Amino acid sequence: MLNNPTRRTALLAGAAALAPMPAPAQAPRPAGRAARPAAPPATPGQSPLGPVETIARNALLMDFDTGAVLLDKGADQSIPPASMSKLMTMYVVFDQIRQGRLQLDQTLPVSEAAWRMGGSRMFLEPNSRVSVEDLARGVIIQSGNDACVVLAEAISGTERAFADLMNTMAPTIGLRDSVFRNSTGWPDPEHRMTPRDLATLARRLITDFPDHYRFYSERSFRWNNITQPNRNPLLERMRGADGLKTGRTDEAGYCLTASVLRDGRRLILVVAGLGSERARAEESERLMEWGFQAFDNVVLFRAADTIEDVPVHMGVRASVPLVGGRDVVVTLPRGWRDQLQVRLRYDTPVPAPVLRGQELARMEVSGAGLAPLSLPLYAGADVDQLGLLSRIPVLARGLLGR
Repeated sequence: MLNNPTRRTALLAGAAALAPMPAPAQAPRPAGRAARPAAPPATPGQSPLGPVETIARNALLMDFDTGAVLLDKGADQSIPPASMSKLMTMYVVFDQIRQGRLQLDQTLPVSEAAWRMGGSRMFLEPNSRVSVEDLARGVIIQSGNDACVVLAEAISGTERAFADLMNTMAPTIGLRDSVFRNSTGWPDPEHRMTPRDLATLARRLITDFPDHYRFYSERSFRWNNITQPNRNPLLERMRGADGLKTGRTDEAGYCLTASVLRDGRRLILVVAGLGSERARAEESERLMEWGFQAFDNVVLFRAADTIEDVPVHMGVRASVPLVGGRDVVVTLPRGWRDQLQVRLRYDTPVPAPVLRGQELARMEVSGAGLAPLSLPLYAGADVDQLGLLSRIPVLARGLLGR
């Protein structure tokens, strides 16, 4: 038994110990841009800094690494995703490639149904065959509805069956409020996503398919003697922009799910319900720049850092180091790290034997602008129990109260 075990709470000096990540530089604004027209009335979304106005009907700005939400305006509202739902179409396609069921150089037949699709198109020819790689570019760069249908039919037989596959896969990758009725985002009253699901999907695409994500940064694609530019306006406007997908229907308005990687830090933005292409471009750029300038990523500790040495009872060593086992980074409003409170909670002394990787403590992090965190801490080394003869003096001291 432990000799008078106690519960310890340690308050760490957060400001001095935490290391800020390098502050990103602001991208230069291109010269010669026309003056922006008067914007429609803005309404506020919520952020750790308080209300932030945006003309987007819905907006979600998220840090890629930490998952911290920097701006939330109707992020859980069910909206028509328009062509942004093609992100899910391509997630399924890339997963098929990962499983070996499709290859990039494999050619697929263009059906009459695919050829007859309206809206944005790749301009495929009926009864032709097109490689999966070209179809992927047709979906991602040209937003081709015809290319979506070709891929859907090749994978599932029919577009409706492909939509069923999308619905089956969605919850397995963390989409909680998405319903798909087609592969294209064609208007359907039941075809819905939330901005939060779109941001989650963007993060999964980037994480799960880094080799294929490169398609999203390509500026244009030529097919059937027709060159179409990538519709993502941030690729031209912002340093570090490398994806993802626009959308537009009468109901959805002008929409964008975007990603920008700058100085090692990535932000994901979803905006919807904007009134024009120009408004989509300018408001997306403004919100992204605000996110980079207003927030820092702060390192709480690195994977191998010793957070504290914890006493061990009846061990061959007097203490064991506490480690986090992984890098832990939090996103905070710039300059707010001094307001962090970091506490350790653990029982002391820890009884031997102790195994490396055994959870021994919790780190609790709180402060203005940060959702409370509770992180596990682990033993950084094995500590064997003392042998019988070595334990006797320790037990005697305990009995004598020394």
